[in-house]
Amino acid sequence: MRDGGKKNVLGVGIDAVDYDGAVERVLDAARGRRAMAVSALAVHGVMTAVADPVHRHRVNSFDLVAPDGQAVRWAVNLLHRAGLPDRVYGPNLMLRVCERAAREGLPVYLYGSRPPVLELLERNLVARFPGLAVAGARPSMFRQTTAAEKEEVARAIRESGAAIVFVGLGCPRQEVWTYEYRELLPMPVLAVGAAFDFHAGLLRQAPPLLQDWGLEWLFRLAQEPRRLWRRYVYLNPAFLGLLALQLLGVRRPPLSATVRPSSELRYG
Repeated sequence: MRDGGKKNVLGVGIDAVDYDGAVERVLDAARGRRAMAVSALAVHGVMTAVADPVHRHRVNSFDLVAPDGQAVRWAVNLLHRAGLPDRVYGPNLMLRVCERAAREGLPVYLYGSRPPVLELLERNLVARFPGLAVAGARPSMFRQTTAAEKEEVARAIRESGAAIVFVGLGCPRQEVWTYEYRELLPMPVLAVGAAFDFHAGLLRQAPPLLQDWGLEWLFRLAQEPRRLWRRYVYLNPAFLGLLALQLLGVRRPPLSATVRPSSELRYG
């Protein structure tokens, strides 16, 4: 098990952690009913935080930010000699946490996406992990919520008996949601992105070989070119350029160079 703490990647704090280390931290917080903000970031998530000091403040306040993409893992290893053998892929992290939650009797809650996706997701998770208790599921409202709606959502999750919350709203909305709800939910909240669509069986994952080579982005681009081409054409080269500058010591962005949000966004 590896858990080497926060490492600076382009001014964003990424945990030098493997699957076992990440799962154990999540389960420990779930057992103790402690608030915990968790995300798994690939290049897009890192670069979104790099570009926005307010969002960078949110991400850098998270208890655990796993290296979701191979490129992010490579960056942690290159910059900090972390020796991470594999990335911590958000969809796989979700499955591993569900497996342990089923064994330990820790109910989970699903927040985000649409009702048909949640129905398929819950059905597939329970079929895969027969002991898993899904305490509740709530779809996204796809708009900003009121303060009263936010409190009602948090109350419903607390009263459901859930010990772990999975959030599937897409980056960066899910990180904003996790940041804004962390003080209202005494449990780990995991932002897991496309995991909902993957595990509901609605979106194909890249073949393992492409994932290992860091080419998952190419597979996803082929699936959704109109939506994703700007993300990969601009952000991937920018990430590599900034990484080279940090490796050479030309650019040393501190983790503290952030701006605290002045107001809530209340994504729902």
